[in-house]
Amino acid sequence: MTLVAGADVAKGRWVVVVLRDGDFDHATVTKNLSEFLEETKGLEVLAVDIPIGLPGGKELRQCDLAAKAFLKPKSSSVFFTPPRPVLEAPTYQEGNRLSWRDYERGVSAQAYALGQKILEVDPIAARDERIIEVHPEVCFRAMKDGPLIYSKKSWNGQMERRSLLESKDIPLQDVLEGAGEVPPDDLLDAAAAAWSAWRMATGNANVLPDSATGCATSRRGIIWF
Repeated sequence: MTLVAGADVAKGRWVVVVLRDGDFDHATVTKNLSEFLEETKGLEVLAVDIPIGLPGGKELRQCDLAAKAFLKPKSSSVFFTPPRPVLEAPTYQEGNRLSWRDYERGVSAQAYALGQKILEVDPIAARDERIIEVHPEVCFRAMKDGPLIYSKKSWNGQMERRSLLESKDIPLQDVLEGAGEVPPDDLLDAAAAAWSAWRMATGNANVLPDSATGCATSRRGIIWF
């Protein structure tokens, strides 16, 4: 039995989709990933839609640049990961000011808003090699082998992504106990992350940037799909 999971941020918590031997097992919501890891016995891979490995200076993460290139012409969903001091700033305005002053670029409101979750995951991933980084839109593009047509916030976009998951033998039930009230796009993103976790566990995953293929010592700064 191979147990893997994918997680996405949903309204300040985590929505998690669990696969057992590649098939949908259940979905749940948890306040923090440490609790989920402690409670889920036998988990082999946890794929999270959150940056793992923060930039140390002015240079951008190569995996973020590679993800933008991979998703063209639909690359706006990828934000550049801010350095730690920016995320630790008490307000978005202060973080943005600091980012321009010290790193010569601004920080998106989306990236800053995820700061608490980015800082939550970073030390956990540093000590637990089961945790990998994914980007759901990269996952869905890989499933389709081409760009998606519709926004994930739209009805058409959600049906497109649900169909792609079904094509990979991950059908989501119409009614889900435990996670059925989270925003649909967050649940779909968690399922896409779980698909990548399954691929990684079975030795079929790809990575961004391509130069990271075969890495043996560190999974930081790498996007899996």
